[in-house]
Amino acid sequence: MFAELPPHAAWRHQDAHDGFETVFFTSAGGYELAGCTAAVERGEAWFVQYAISVDAGWRTTSARVRGRSRLGEHEVRIAGDGTGHWDVDGVPVPELDGCLDVDLESSACTNALPVHRFGLSIGDRADAPAVYVRALDLRVERLEQEYRRIAGDGAHQRFDYRAPAFDFACELEYDETGLVLEYPGIATRVL
Repeated sequence: MFAELPPHAAWRHQDAHDGFETVFFTSAGGYELAGCTAAVERGEAWFVQYAISVDAGWRTTSARVRGRSRLGEHEVRIAGDGTGHWDVDGVPVPELDGCLDVDLESSACTNALPVHRFGLSIGDRADAPAVYVRALDLRVERLEQEYRRIAGDGAHQRFDYRAPAFDFACELEYDETGLVLEYPGIATRVL
């Protein structure tokens, strides 16, 4: 459904926070996403550095996330078994059962994971509950999400995206590699 990922990508974050995200992709039977976002939000600076591994089916197998904000330095290690069971810092977290993705509040890139895995046809929808990592303190929680493919050919695809916990809905536009081009109110792809 999507072309091969580029070696790297970048987004300018705007509106929700002001900053920049850069990520590098390495392929080895799946993908390793190594990235960082530095931003200012409500007058406070923070950064989040991440390394996320996905298998050949685009299921997240691990994530190491480090960050710093006014709340201090934090690090979290997340491990998934590919079937929806998760450990956070070595401790099983049953509340996350059924999630197949890690979604970082600080990242536009992580919205690529579910659309790659689903391979949705136009008009199809899928639930995509995710292991959600907050930007300021790296708190881990479950986030219910929904994606519905509404248009697109190989060059650009569009999805309706919903996250009911935040009363948030928007239309996401992806390029031919399955990376977000426009995430309204969050980020715009610049590379």
